[in-house]
Amino acid sequence: MLQDSWIFWSVLAAIMQSIRTAGQKYLSETVSPLGATLVRYLFAAPFALLYVLWLLINRASTLPEPNCTFLLAGIAASILQIFATVLLVRLLTLRNFAVGSCYIRTEVLATALLGLLLFGELVSSLGWFAMLGCVSGLLIITIAKTGRVKELWNTAALYGLAAGLALALTALLIRQASLSFGIEDAIFTAALTLVYMVLIQTIICLSFLLVRNASEMKVIFRQWRAGLFVGTTSLIGSIGWFTAFTLERAAYVRTVGQLEFLVTLGISILFFKEVPSRLELIGMLILVIGVVVLLISP
Repeated sequence: MLQDSWIFWSVLAAIMQSIRTAGQKYLSETVSPLGATLVRYLFAAPFALLYVLWLLINRASTLPEPNCTFLLAGIAASILQIFATVLLVRLLTLRNFAVGSCYIRTEVLATALLGLLLFGELVSSLGWFAMLGCVSGLLIITIAKTGRVKELWNTAALYGLAAGLALALTALLIRQASLSFGIEDAIFTAALTLVYMVLIQTIICLSFLLVRNASEMKVIFRQWRAGLFVGTTSLIGSIGWFTAFTLERAAYVRTVGQLEFLVTLGISILFFKEVPSRLELIGMLILVIGVVVLLISP
């Protein structure tokens, strides 16, 4: 069934993340990186709760009891995701955003390596080849956009690497938290993990913002339409990621999720009439081949 396909949830998440990122870029022009990060969780929290309640209505059993793995992994993943989101929003304001966003994609390899070292998640030889192909394609696209290889290392690159590492750990911890219930209902356990993390993240970000710059809350609520857009698209994307992580190894999910990069490029081509260069097209082709190879790997 479609809802049991990790590929479906991964593609949904990738598409929604690219749309949400565009919304956060708009918000970053009027609010701080912390404020834009808070918006992602604050406006998503009510809908996340409604989502879990809706799933409960359609279930015969009650809520499972939380365990230590779920509680600790959820807290750690929440903090790491906040850190990565703040870095991403900060990255959106830098001139070399394209370079930094490319380095974020190294999370694919970081997720696979950390998954193997920390949780024993094995990846086939063909899977490693596919992931290396995807990252290579992304690097080629970045070189084509910047025009110079030396531009591949700067402040934006540092932000991108840090965000990629944080996202890799976040993905692995989300998977552990969701699987800790031992229930064969990926959609439900992913939803429980999601609402737990969103509530924690809302409390953390709100507390920090009230201490550092409480007046910014007025700006956030004045931008409620944009905030609602970011919150809802973020929630739908998170539902996709969390469910996919529960169904399949995080490294594989993240690799398919790199299709987000193609969605972003497609938006630039269709709406901003940007014509991709030959090198960019080669990078896109390598990226697509990498994803296809991953899908046929064991």
